[in-house]
Amino acid sequence: MAIKSDKWIRRMAAQHGMIEPFEPELVREIDGRKIVSYGTSSYGYDIRCSREFRVFTNIYSTIVDPKNFDSNSFVEMDGDHCIIPPNSFALARTMEYFRIPRNVLTVCLGKSTYARCGIIVNVTPFEPEWEGYVTLEFSNTTPLPAKIYAGEGCAQVLFFESDEVCETSYKDRGGKYQGQVGVTLPKI
Repeated sequence: MAIKSDKWIRRMAAQHGMIEPFEPELVREIDGRKIVSYGTSSYGYDIRCSREFRVFTNIYSTIVDPKNFDSNSFVEMDGDHCIIPPNSFALARTMEYFRIPRNVLTVCLGKSTYARCGIIVNVTPFEPEWEGYVTLEFSNTTPLPAKIYAGEGCAQVLFFESDEVCETSYKDRGGKYQGQVGVTLPKI
């Protein structure tokens, strides 16, 4: 199993629609304004956060239960940025839609720009033949409000190609998050 390069990422995006929309280079500024970078890097792809956010709230004092999740635990927001309360979290989604090849697994890691501010980005691996918009979790580990920027980079996806094709892919087993289009809450 080997990590894939920028050349492979560009080829897979162009020929197989692996990432849409796709940015073949690393973008560091827009209209002369510095941003948190996104696009193709040497051995990964830096994804962007969309304008769609779900901010955790304890206003209803419900229990967080992954088997019986109460959607009232989140406040829906749409905007150029999101403020996450201290010691709280928010869900968002990527601007990019992914189609993962059958012989590929990805790992997604938060960008250092956010990590150095105490903001952790958590995403599970994209399994072989999974497709959809990625639901992102931003945890604000600080005692202060934290700001997340829509349309800018937030995490990096690393692509690993196996030396053999898996017997059963995410698509084959009818994965519950297959084809997700918005911020997707927990399912069982």
